[in-house]
Amino acid sequence: MLTQNLGYPRIGANRELKKACEKYWAGKISEKQLIEAGKAERQKNWKVQKSAGIDIIPCNDFSFYDQVQDMTFMLGAIPNRFKPLVGKLSETDLYFALCRGYQTDGHDIIAMEMTKWFDTNYHYLVPEFDKNQTFTLNSNKVTGEYMEALAAGVHNPKPVLIGPVTYLLLGKEKSEGFDKLDLLDTLLEEYIVVLKKLEVLGCKWIQLDEPCLVTDLTIRQREAYTKAYRKMNSAFGKMKVVLATYYGNPMDNISVIHDLPVDCLHLDITRCHGCINEILNIVPKHLSLSLGLVDGRNIWKNNLGQSLDIISKVKFKIGEQRIIIAPSCSLLHIPYDLDMETDEKSLPVEFKQWMSFAKQKLAEVSLLKELSKEEVSEQAQNQLLLNKQAIISRTTAERIHNAAVEKRLAYIDKTSIQRDSSFSQRSKLQHGKFKLPLFPTTTIGSFPQTTEIRRKRKQFKNGTITLAEYELFLKEETKKTIEIQEQIGLDVLVHGEFERNDMVEYFGEQLDGFVFTRNGWVQSYGSRGVKPPVIIGDVSRKGPMTLSWSQYAQSLTTKKVKGMLTGPITILQWSFVRDDQPRETTAMQIALAIRDEVLDLEQAGIDIIQIDEPAIREGLPLRKSEWDNYLEWAVKAFRICCMGIQDTTQLHTHMCYAEFNDIIEAIAAMDADVITIETSRSQMELLEAFTNFNYPNQIGPGVYDIHSPRVPDVLEMEGLIEKAIQFIPKENLWINPDCGLKTRGWAEVKQALENMVKASVHLREKHS
Repeated sequence: MLTQNLGYPRIGANRELKKACEKYWAGKISEKQLIEAGKAERQKNWKVQKSAGIDIIPCNDFSFYDQVQDMTFMLGAIPNRFKPLVGKLSETDLYFALCRGYQTDGHDIIAMEMTKWFDTNYHYLVPEFDKNQTFTLNSNKVTGEYMEALAAGVHNPKPVLIGPVTYLLLGKEKSEGFDKLDLLDTLLEEYIVVLKKLEVLGCKWIQLDEPCLVTDLTIRQREAYTKAYRKMNSAFGKMKVVLATYYGNPMDNISVIHDLPVDCLHLDITRCHGCINEILNIVPKHLSLSLGLVDGRNIWKNNLGQSLDIISKVKFKIGEQRIIIAPSCSLLHIPYDLDMETDEKSLPVEFKQWMSFAKQKLAEVSLLKELSKEEVSEQAQNQLLLNKQAIISRTTAERIHNAAVEKRLAYIDKTSIQRDSSFSQRSKLQHGKFKLPLFPTTTIGSFPQTTEIRRKRKQFKNGTITLAEYELFLKEETKKTIEIQEQIGLDVLVHGEFERNDMVEYFGEQLDGFVFTRNGWVQSYGSRGVKPPVIIGDVSRKGPMTLSWSQYAQSLTTKKVKGMLTGPITILQWSFVRDDQPRETTAMQIALAIRDEVLDLEQAGIDIIQIDEPAIREGLPLRKSEWDNYLEWAVKAFRICCMGIQDTTQLHTHMCYAEFNDIIEAIAAMDADVITIETSRSQMELLEAFTNFNYPNQIGPGVYDIHSPRVPDVLEMEGLIEKAIQFIPKENLWINPDCGLKTRGWAEVKQALENMVKASVHLREKHS
């Protein structure tokens, strides 16, 4: 019996890689120093995995930005708009230009589109394919990191590649008249080159990630798998191929998988609890099974007893030599090391004993192997006993359950969650009240979190400045931001959210049922890290969370200032969620807490309120058969938030980086007065879903990509708005950036927003 890992976090336990990338982009370190920083992180990751006793350790799971983008770059699938930079920029700078856009030396090139990686909060850059697309291997990253791992003492390192069919399915056709699967033959030629190079180097294992095998596939897509793996078979040589499925149940596609020329099938047991019984009945004799028993997407300790029962069942059926024990997926989605959490005030020992981070997950994998032996060491037996005690203590802990919350949920089930009037009636009342112009302008909420803001927050947390000093500073920043927005000419303002460390963590800190880490950073995209709170028990509001800041900001201006809240599904998706009750129940608890805040804001005269739900599409199950149930309770949670508000209170929501065609009916059922969405990187393509559905409410399609440092000019924004008018009635259009501005700098933000307002004014004159 062997153990393997599928991938390891890469931003650094102390966010070393994030900091190195941002220093490089700012010109503060050299390219050589950046490359060395990446190498240092890889070396540390391999050392941790070796020390944990993992038998098969991955390589090429590292990336400076995104693993899908690494494949795109390696395959030479560079969009035509970037071709003028080829040969002009170094390989590193060209790579980052694709990720972040490029606006210098007379060039102004938009970054590649970004979207969510399956149903996670990780983002990837979408490959762009043309009808005459060619692929040319132009990077030695895979072989280079394989050799580097060997030199670091990794025994039989396992290169990780996104499988060819999943890679194509993740991409987007950028010209008409072809299907991206038409490119499979051309693509496979380059995959075969890589495979042969690895085989020559003596590579023993290779992992091909094909998570699309847990999704609904067409007949042609299934045929593509058969074709691809048969064609690659000759290049596998003596390498053992791990076909990695994860995030779901591959059983609907098992007939395809059954006949593929691979040596090992990886299963995400945490996401397909019952599939192991079906698999065991049909698994061919040549195929080993990699059992993803340790949850790679949540921080709860593995129930070793339950996992051992599954291992025993599989061992009885196919023998231990065909078993590999593993995490469910890459450990990219969880923090590095629980041992770094030494602040008992933030994370009490009582709760910490129930948790396991990436380093601890590796230990669990190795421990399961040890416990599966005929003779188990005394140390392993003691660890099993401690595990059982921790599991039991969690089920009996008093701090998890709140009878008052359960009572409120029971009451909601008997109450109407519809708004009093239809949107058409509400919009007339709101138009008369707010008297906003055609193409009203606003932002999504946050403004730049400068070095000074982060420094003050750290000083406050460390106790070097008082609460009064900290709040005075925040008020000064808020006042300046209100003044800047007025000078720019925005129609509906925001307070800037300087008091918030994160749009989810901030609310979690003010809700019962949450605990927090100090170093629990997880990569969201590129250098962007998030520190998800942990939902440990029943959720309720302690008291007003945003009210004082909204009231203060509104007192500074005669213009309307939006109240800014994070919605229940986003708080759910972007937290580590308790797994001892249905996610739906937790979502409803959060919704009730947000509703309390909405009613407080409205009572205080804040009558434009935005409830952000960027994660609602992210939470959609990968299988369509499960969509209706999820969307029903997700929409219900949102509507609970605004239950009982007045018709004249204008409700906004925000969604980003997702395809909306699949959930447009659910979006309409949310019945927000205004929805703002990301559309700039996709050049307004996402609006087709709204026009095809004849979406009745108001929409703010983003005209400014905030995930790139480039500043779009007035004409570019006007062009995007004109495109939007083709889809949406002009009376229903708002003008705004794609997302919040906290990660950007003030200089670029001011210029971009000034251009945005000028574009809006020009179009008012043209279309009035």
